[in-house]
Amino acid sequence: MTGTKRRKKNVPWSRVKAPHCEDFEQWGRRRLPVLEWALHYNLKENLPPDTVSGIMLAVQQVTQGLAFALLSSVHPVFGLYGSLFPAIIYAIFGMGRHVATGTFALTSLISANAVERLVPPSSQNLTAQSNTSILGLSDFEMQRISVAAAVSFLGGVIQVAMYVVQLGRATFLFTEPVISAMTTGAATHVVTSQVKYFLGMKMPYISGPLGFFYIVAASFACYYTNMENTYGLEVVGHIPKGIPSPQVPPVNVLSAVVTEAFGVALVGYAASLALAQGSAKKFKYSVDDNQELLAHGLSNVISSFFFCIPSAAAMGRTAGLYSTGAKTQVACLISCIFVLIVIYALGPLLYWLPMCVLASIIVVGLKGMLIQFRDLKKYWNVDKIDWGIWVSTYVFTICFAANVGLLFGVVCTVAIVIARLSRAKTLSIKNMKEMEFKVKTEMDGVSESNIFLLQKETLQQVKIISINQPLVFLNAKKFHTDLMNIIQKENASLQPLDDTSKCERNTLLISLSNGSSCNEEVSQPCPNEECSLILDCSGLTFFDSSGVSMLVEVYMDCKSKNVDVLLVHCTASLVKAMKYCGNLDSEKPFFFKSVSAALSNIHSNKARQNLSKVNDQSEV
Repeated sequence: MTGTKRRKKNVPWSRVKAPHCEDFEQWGRRRLPVLEWALHYNLKENLPPDTVSGIMLAVQQVTQGLAFALLSSVHPVFGLYGSLFPAIIYAIFGMGRHVATGTFALTSLISANAVERLVPPSSQNLTAQSNTSILGLSDFEMQRISVAAAVSFLGGVIQVAMYVVQLGRATFLFTEPVISAMTTGAATHVVTSQVKYFLGMKMPYISGPLGFFYIVAASFACYYTNMENTYGLEVVGHIPKGIPSPQVPPVNVLSAVVTEAFGVALVGYAASLALAQGSAKKFKYSVDDNQELLAHGLSNVISSFFFCIPSAAAMGRTAGLYSTGAKTQVACLISCIFVLIVIYALGPLLYWLPMCVLASIIVVGLKGMLIQFRDLKKYWNVDKIDWGIWVSTYVFTICFAANVGLLFGVVCTVAIVIARLSRAKTLSIKNMKEMEFKVKTEMDGVSESNIFLLQKETLQQVKIISINQPLVFLNAKKFHTDLMNIIQKENASLQPLDDTSKCERNTLLISLSNGSSCNEEVSQPCPNEECSLILDCSGLTFFDSSGVSMLVEVYMDCKSKNVDVLLVHCTASLVKAMKYCGNLDSEKPFFFKSVSAALSNIHSNKARQNLSKVNDQSEV
């Protein structure tokens, strides 16, 4: 009996599979996305555009690094470090191939709150005469960067902790109106903080490589005209060469910077994820929300040991990678080489750089965020509730802080959706027989058998899906993902059929979504013939801008796959919103009053195309 019991207890252990090398390899590829693209990097095709993009990006990294360090209330040289280390770490762990990580205006402004509170300017008189052995900077400057590094370290720890508990799955709560309003409000904060600098000398900003030469020219002009002493113009000052040895951020100030650390973790990640998802959508690849948490968390944690201010992805630099044709993160790594050259060789030449020039760089660098005011018109025409969320989030960001505005926007959005869902009407499942299309034609000279062939051939190429729940940001992404996955799965499972089977295969389907997705069976009609997808929107009781954008995206994806999409039972507000947001085909009817009307349109088009073919078959 004892032996029998022991054997029974050992049975579960025998079912446990030992990890294989393939499992570790897959885990490594998921956690180190650099292995995915680096092993297949095409030097001939990708290196030239990446090199050009890297040089252009280096110009932005250097100038914005100096400027955002000023915004963070630390010495400008630490902005150069913040443009170097986070970019390298993100290139290894991040999945956004066109995302430029480094210093960021919003995270710099948040860390500046902690720096100014814990190391106020009044303490400079006590430490200005005492210099440390690190870079030859004063104790005052080192105390300030220690606080900023502590904010970066704790913010990165929070992001890594969010990755561990898989909070990346909750990023759908960061809706487009909330992110747009939060970043616009924070950009307004940044602009107002720079008034004291750029009103000293009004100087235009020139983007691109000319901007770097403009900075050098301004420095030499300030030097030869002695503006610092003659007019009291504030300049950057001494920029030391080299990179100091790593040092652990001060642990004793972590408890004092918890608020700023949470702000850096949430605001930096939300803004960076929006850019990563935008680049992935634009260039047709995928981004894991949780992996992005790990990448940005490690970028902040590791960089904090090298006296770096908090980092995130910047909109202006990412747009620069788009415009210059970057292919991979190699562009960011190449830019790091040029940043190193500036740190070790060219840094002292920027001594006479006026502060007002850096202020102009900050303001113009926020142009992409400030022009988001134009989104108000879109939200007003698409969904006025989203418009109200945008305005209220912006007001909260202006009155309080970026992290407060972000949290308010998320809470407000969830509360409104819950209130709307509670009032949403449910629709009963339609019977298959009620959805069958019975052709009624008045064509003269066509026999009933030929009409039946036309009807059958038309129905074989029609897929009908009934949407029975509101389409909002909560379920829009899953709706699109499930729809596309099932299409791919069914297409892959189809076996080649002979001509008779292809014509006998019935592909008319009515598929009900369970509230967040729509499922459909897909079959292949006769070769080189278009299929039609009918979306029954009678159960779509309400929607938001995310839902409308997803419907437009489904339309564009299906159009690229030679599938016509027709919407039936649409409300007037949905028709207006889709026409406003999407580039719909104006030559073909898109909206219909009923399923039968849509099928009649499909059948009429098919009948005109195949009438001659049917007559030939009838004669045979």
